[in-house]
Amino acid sequence: MQIFLDETGQLSKSEDGGYFIIGTFTTGDPRRTQKRFISWRQEKFPRKLRYLQEVKFSNNDIDQELRIKTLNEIAKLDVRIRYGFIKKKNTPLDFRHKDKIRTGHLYTEIVSKTLESYLPISDKDFRVFCDTRNLKGLKKSEFKSIISTNILSQLSPNSIVQIEMLDSTTSANIQIADWICGALGRYYNKKKLGQEYFDILKNNLLGEGVELFRDYWSKNQKTQSED
Repeated sequence: MQIFLDETGQLSKSEDGGYFIIGTFTTGDPRRTQKRFISWRQEKFPRKLRYLQEVKFSNNDIDQELRIKTLNEIAKLDVRIRYGFIKKKNTPLDFRHKDKIRTGHLYTEIVSKTLESYLPISDKDFRVFCDTRNLKGLKKSEFKSIISTNILSQLSPNSIVQIEMLDSTTSANIQIADWICGALGRYYNKKKLGQEYFDILKNNLLGEGVELFRDYWSKNQKTQSED
């Protein structure tokens, strides 16, 4: 199994939308998916964007009509989507230090829980390809180790887990994950056309998104009141 992963939102900025979302997908033929997305981009995008290494969902030179058409094209590809998210105001105390968020650790936790939604599986290969990002407070090797150890503990013996962080400009499939994340971000943050974007992708979704820490603060307030 090959999983392609990206995110939308910034964990350290409360004003940057209310949600942080990890979007992932699998596909039966990653090479075919990559080639078709590149071909679409080169044929349909504005001339100045066609041969850029990457064009993100949020690019201002993409108009709404083309954004919708591109999401429809992605939906036609053999992509099966799973995602996880957090409402940023629900970030637990364990991921806070004074007035700052421990973003590297929180990101790792959201990725880990999102990937768990693929389990159990009979496949003995579990390979994840995600965009390179700054893991504040964690080394890249620590991130990989935490995710790998967690997934391996839930797979059959002799399974292989591979976690790779790649420059998204080198992977059209990670770029597809960016578009999926962008659509989900518009939907959850109730932005213009968010519902339409979500409706385009809903038949590709493998279940509901995994929301982390939804009841964290309400449960803690209840515990404190009982004490």
